[in-house]
Parts: sequence; structure tokens; C-alpha cells
Amino acid sequence: MQIPGFDYQRVPVDGDVALNVAVGGDGPPIVLLHGFPQTHLMWRKVAADLAADHTVICPDLRGYGASDKPAEGYSKRRMAADIITLARALGHDRFELAGHDRGALVAFRAGLDHPAAITRLTLLDIVPTLDMWDVLHGVRAAIGFHLFLMAQPPGLPETMIGAAPDAFFGHFLDVWAKSPFPADVRAEYLAASAAAVPSIVADYRASATTDIEDDAADRAAGRTLTMPVTVLQQDWGAQLGYDATAVWRPWAPRLDHRLVTCGHFMAEEAPDEVIKAIRS
Repeated sequence: MQIPGFDYQRVPVDGDVALNVAVGGDGPPIVLLHGFPQTHLMWRKVAADLAADHTVICPDLRGYGASDKPAEGYSKRRMAADIITLARALGHDRFELAGHDRGALVAFRAGLDHPAAITRLTLLDIVPTLDMWDVLHGVRAAIGFHLFLMAQPPGLPETMIGAAPDAFFGHFLDVWAKSPFPADVRAEYLAASAAAVPSIVADYRASATTDIEDDAADRAAGRTLTMPVTVLQQDWGAQLGYDATAVWRPWAPRLDHRLVTCGHFMAEEAPDEVIKAIRS
């Protein structure tokens, strides 16, 4: 499936790795990064609106969708560098960046590593990796069981998930949403995820290893996101027992933190709210 009215191309970003990317509209550039277990298609409603006055760039992250799936290179630092290279290849040295879920973690890292390139960040339903592990405690951490599963050494997670990919990935599409996906969209996400089990696991495994180290080094050095940052998220703080705004403030001094009442997949469940946040 494709976003209607958008042009598609493959753009090399790192050696033999190329990203599948949809580009539409005209005007100031904005890059939209998808989450798990999805592809760039999750932005179809938001992208169509923004394309009225923006150049909208929607890639599949490395390891996902129709992008290449190398065996290595899934640190958020490497994936963020992919996005900077992609934007420059399309003629944009500076751009606005929005991300959801895994894509938001990539966007967060891009903002820290490449502040001169990012004019503004919009991050949907995450806390930074280092804080994510800190807020998961006791029985309440069961909501993030997949994080612990995919943090295991290579072999076991890939075998278990690969044995029943539709059941595994479908669980998140069903449980994290407050309204069901259209059948064709759900089927698209399931097929794309089933074809990418090793790379998806590698992405998550990096969040239990390299990404923690990178975040910890930045925290110790006092590095922050210098651009305006808007965070939209469900009220995970109330559910897991932490102050979400207090978690975000040290990372993002120019923070606009907003709670939403829709499910996790807000770009599809509440696109008008996401569009408003990006445009505000």
C-alpha cells in the first residue's frame, strides 16, 4: 500500500543500505518517522494534510517495511544518521522532524546528535530510552514484556516471534489501539513485520544496550534538545507511577507536553490532534 498522491523512491543512506521513502507536497520540509509494528503508511492521514503546504518525507526506517534490512546498524544513533543523510539527499539540510514510537526514539537521537539540522521535534508516545527502562517496575512492567523479550541475546527472540508473527505483532495492533485498524492496513502491517523479524528484534535489542549507553553519556554531559519539542503521549505516568513532564523537562527545556485520550496509534486514531500539534 502507498500514500495516495506521494512519489516513491529508494535513497541510499549508508553503504549498501537504502530506505524506501514517500515524498509529497511542497514547502518547508518535514520528515515523519513511523513506529512499531508499522511502516510509513501510519502517517497517511497526517501526511496528506501537511502536504498542502509542506514537503512531506515519509521513510520506512532501516529494518522495516520496504527499506533494506542489514544484520547490524540498529543503534538509534545510526538510524538517526540515516535520516539526516536521507534529508540531505533530497535537498534539505534543515527540517522539522516528527516521530512515533520507535521513530520517535530515532527522532530524539537525531535532535541530540544533529541539532543544527532539526528545527523542531514532535514526539508521539515515548519517553527517552534511558528513562523508559527506569520507569518499568514490578508487575506494572508487564505492559512492556516485548522490551524484555527482544533484549535477549540473538536466537531466542527471533525464533519465538518468527514461530507466530501474526499473533505477536497483531497483539500490539489490537491491544494498543482504542479503535480497530482497517483490515487492509492491519494486513499490511502484519505482512511487513513478519518479513522483518530479525531486524525488528535488532532494533529493540539496541535499546537495551547501545542506546542506553548513548543516552547515559548525554545525560552525564548535560546535553539537551535545543530546539522546541512537543511531546504527545497517553497518561503513562499515571499508569506506571511517574511524572511524565518531569521526566521530559531535563531533556527538553523548550518543552510542550500534552496528554491525549486516544490509543497509542494516535496518528491514525486522532490525526487531527496530531496535525494540530505539528502545526501549532
